[in-house]
Parts: sequence; C-alpha cells; structure tokens
Amino acid sequence: MDRELLIPIAGMIMICVVTIGLPLVIGLVRRWEREGSRPARLPQELGDRLMRLEQAVDAIAVEVERIAEGQRFTTKLLSERQGEPALGDGSRRGR
Repeated sequence: MDRELLIPIAGMIMICVVTIGLPLVIGLVRRWEREGSRPARLPQELGDRLMRLEQAVDAIAVEVERIAEGQRFTTKLLSERQGEPALGDGSRRGR
C-alpha cells in the first residue's frame, strides 16, 4: 500500500472504532456502577460458616494467650533461680 493511502484509511478506522466503542464503554461503566451500588447478600450458609470460623479463631486466640502466659511464668521461675546453671550452658557433669 502507498503511504499516502494508508494514513486516511487508518484515520477512518480510528473514527469508526471511537464512534462505536465509546458508547459501548459508557454503557458498560453505567451497568457496573448500577450493579456495584446494590449491596451483595451472602447466602445464609456462608454467613453461618463465617460465624463458626470467627468463633474458632477466637478460641485459638484464647489458647495461644494461655500458652504465652505459661511461657512467661516458666521464664520468670527460671530467671529467679540464682546460682543454678541454666540448662544447656555447655558444662558437663561427671568430668
């Protein structure tokens, strides 16, 4: 194709794409806005599952806190022992 002919053809194609594509894009955006404005309802089964999951996470958090409290208590007892070597300090008995 000749370069002088290619530029007008490309311009006409671009005008057609913009003329047809712009209203399509505007329509899609309006539809997405309408659908997005309505609150999405979760099925009851999914809500129940989420509630059970939340309760399980709460139970796990309580258990982790209980374990952490025990760890703090053990650390406190071990740090209060004065004069006794710590476990695994590198010294060997019987030598």
